[in-house]
Amino acid sequence: MRGPKVPSFIGNLLHDQARMILKDRIEKVISDHFSGSDKFLVDIKSKPGDKIAVFIDGDNGVTIDDCKAVTRLIESNFNRDNEDYDLTVSSSGADSPMKLPRQYFKHVGRTLEVTTKTGEVASGKLIAATGDSIELQHIPGKKETQKPNTVIKFSEIKEGKVILSFK
Repeated sequence: MRGPKVPSFIGNLLHDQARMILKDRIEKVISDHFSGSDKFLVDIKSKPGDKIAVFIDGDNGVTIDDCKAVTRLIESNFNRDNEDYDLTVSSSGADSPMKLPRQYFKHVGRTLEVTTKTGEVASGKLIAATGDSIELQHIPGKKETQKPNTVIKFSEIKEGKVILSFK
């Protein structure tokens, strides 16, 4: 005789909760490890199939050795027999959007495109990053005149990206 059937959405819900608990635990382990260093956690993405992607950054960049160290740190803190997951640790990448205010400071002097939470898009050379905002210098096109600098508070930023130039 079989027990009562559990609806699949409940099984999925329990699996999602377990994945969130693992994600929260990984976040704490990494944050504790990076405390007081120039490295920091940017994001953890949990995908179906127990795939976990960890993105790290540093005020002075991230090396492959940094990624390896975080991989070893996670693997030493979590038993693969109890928590089956596929782990990837990498830097947030030059073409990835900046998610944290701390990421803007190392890009002073580079050209950015910033989208605000209201959907406005501003681009220009990042000339300053302070505790609560950034300042972009407009780069005029051929038929444009110089516009005043744009100051955007971090609390207003939805996403910022470095504009890569291959000139």
